[in-house]
Amino acid sequence: MEKISVALLGLGTMGSGMATNLLKADFEVTVYNRTASRSEPFAAQGARVAYTPAEAAKGAKLILTMLSDDNASRQTWTGQDGALAAAEPGAVLVESSTVSPEWISELAQLAKNRGLDLLDAPVTGSRAQAEAGKLKFLVGGSEQALAKVTPALEAMSQEIIHLGPVTSGAKMKLLNNFLCGVQVASLAEGMVWLEHSGLDREKALEVLKTGAPGSPLLANISARMTSGENTVNFLLSLMAKDLSYAHAAAAQTGVELTTATNAKELFDRAAAAGYSDRDMSAVVEVLRHPVKS
Repeated sequence: MEKISVALLGLGTMGSGMATNLLKADFEVTVYNRTASRSEPFAAQGARVAYTPAEAAKGAKLILTMLSDDNASRQTWTGQDGALAAAEPGAVLVESSTVSPEWISELAQLAKNRGLDLLDAPVTGSRAQAEAGKLKFLVGGSEQALAKVTPALEAMSQEIIHLGPVTSGAKMKLLNNFLCGVQVASLAEGMVWLEHSGLDREKALEVLKTGAPGSPLLANISARMTSGENTVNFLLSLMAKDLSYAHAAAAQTGVELTTATNAKELFDRAAAAGYSDRDMSAVVEVLRHPVKS
């Protein structure tokens, strides 16, 4: 099967790994990042570097964005020199950012007005999975559009899950991140309680990791909380944003996520204390070192 040309817009923690795996699979890749210096390593790997979203989108059969939030996505798709206006007939648009279902609905309609298909296809996994090509795509949109871009998505992932119509991916990702954020917040409180309890921390964590509370997330985040590892796998500020989007999305169905509210409050406190650009595991630090009023 002929490999389609890909424009990848956004080279942060996740986008960088995705671009690398597309290039390893010999796709024709154009990259764009608002901070242009982040594109330079990919030029050395064979990517074409674009300096606007529109330039990146020109001629691409797959235009994929991996950005921080609704505002960044809106600007990249529809702002000055945006990708949407430059997309050519037959291109498939893929929004892989964690954004709100409301924005996905709006973007899908804008794409439809131009005769283009949009897939909302956020991913599960963090830095390690992006670098290893082991992400999971959570896809909303038409099966026909998905079939056109499946080979490219396969180069970046271990699984592609088609969940239903447009917005299905966005809703599933927010549900996923809601549960993750609440668990990380509760782990932070539990960690500080443990550290003040007199218990042997390593033995106690082993009980938790191998017992009923245990999960891959708990194992990974507890290790980062205890080691002081500073590499960003998932930005703390983005988890606060995701919890906010999840709360709003659930409210539209009549469900109040009270635990999301409490978790977001803790992440907001950590961000205000200077941990915004750290890995989300740093949320524990605001409890270890509370700011005195």
